[in-house]
Amino acid sequence: MEKRLRLAPSPTGLFHIGTARTALFNWLYAQKIGGKFLIRIEDTDFLRSKSEYTENILEGLKWLGLKWDEEPIKQSDRISTHKSYIKKLLECGAAYRCFTTEDEISELRNEQKKKGLPPKHDNRHRSLSKKEIETFIAQGRTSVIRFKIDENIEIKWADQIRGEIQWQGKDLGGDLVLSRRAEGYEIGDPLYNLAVVVDDNFMNITHVVRGEDHISNTAKQILIYKALNFNLPTFSHTPLILNNEGKKLSKRDCVTSIDEFRDMGYLPEALSNYMAFLGWSPKSADGEILSLEKISEIFDLSDINKAGAKFSWEKLNWINSQYIKNMASKKLSEIMKKYWDDNAWVPPSQEWGYKLAILLRDSMILLKDAIDQSKPFFLIPKIQKEGQDFLENNDSEASLKLILNYLTEQNIIKLDREKAKEIINEISKIHNVKKGILMKSLRVAFFGSLSGPDLIQSWELLSEIKTDKFRIERCIKST
Repeated sequence: MEKRLRLAPSPTGLFHIGTARTALFNWLYAQKIGGKFLIRIEDTDFLRSKSEYTENILEGLKWLGLKWDEEPIKQSDRISTHKSYIKKLLECGAAYRCFTTEDEISELRNEQKKKGLPPKHDNRHRSLSKKEIETFIAQGRTSVIRFKIDENIEIKWADQIRGEIQWQGKDLGGDLVLSRRAEGYEIGDPLYNLAVVVDDNFMNITHVVRGEDHISNTAKQILIYKALNFNLPTFSHTPLILNNEGKKLSKRDCVTSIDEFRDMGYLPEALSNYMAFLGWSPKSADGEILSLEKISEIFDLSDINKAGAKFSWEKLNWINSQYIKNMASKKLSEIMKKYWDDNAWVPPSQEWGYKLAILLRDSMILLKDAIDQSKPFFLIPKIQKEGQDFLENNDSEASLKLILNYLTEQNIIKLDREKAKEIINEISKIHNVKKGILMKSLRVAFFGSLSGPDLIQSWELLSEIKTDKFRIERCIKST
């Protein structure tokens, strides 16, 4: 039998990292077992579902490199099919019309709350006679369709992550609502638990991998599977992604959508790599920087932890920095050029851009760091206080004069790294000046502070755009 897994997101918001990790686990396992990865857009919440969110989800999956194997299905296209299965459940006596009003439900909840009981429907209309149903309809009452749940039944399944899971019928909140309210003998729009069972069966889904917050839904859905004589898929429930406080990661934690991670400057390869280890602990792995292809070879659902996975910015940043460090200079410079273009910064040549990318990549954590770290090479920075203090207290001005005089006397217009090292060594030796003073003085002249990228490589680049001498001159007072 062909193995088939799916992601079934609701397009009611931007593509969330929790949904993205669920997609990743499904994709990895499909790759591992030679199965297919499918997409179903669960858009039956008509008030909140938007086409732009569907597009955002699909684009996010593409960006992460998670390709699906068949055309995505829209759940809203199958509402008539869902209703036909609700009708079957009504006809076989597994479901019934419930006319309980919202006021009656509210009254029931209040009574349960006063007694310290959990909210639970009392199934009061489970055994209505035909005449009672006709009376309610004549009164103008609307009805939902409820699925009967035997309180004494025990639901069990073998979860690939959590082992055997058991639920009691009495803990599922009373008979399950399958459809929204409708008038007369109509069937209202189907709700999640019914639609997901019908669609997973239609798509021949063999493995359902989703978050642990769906465990109680799984118990309810298994009962529907059996009532409709559908084959049960294999279930797996992944741990939630938690914030630093151990609570479910949410919008209140600022960054949660895949768009936001991309805009901050995270690489898709790095984010996917990090998400794979967010709750997954492989028995054997050659380091933590692994491609999706490599991860899929060793991935197994049984290696996923049961406990919640804490999100760590530090770990994500480290992984992202490793991908940047290992990126080809040409590819990185092309990415950085987008940031340069946004700021109207024009490199003198393509080769110069490659060299700048090589110079900066070891210190970059995010792609967006290209803006601040490249800026001093395009715009002459101001002298910061720490730099000014150094110039005034360490004979720096005299050291810079020696360098400037050397460049002028030797008529050096453009220099490479070897020539830059030679100049510092000769001046240090001939004039008995410490190399540290010479190099720190140059750093202040070039970058306005005592920190910055490799000095020798920077000098080569600044020499090529002919701003090195000017930067030195500005630190020498007129006499």
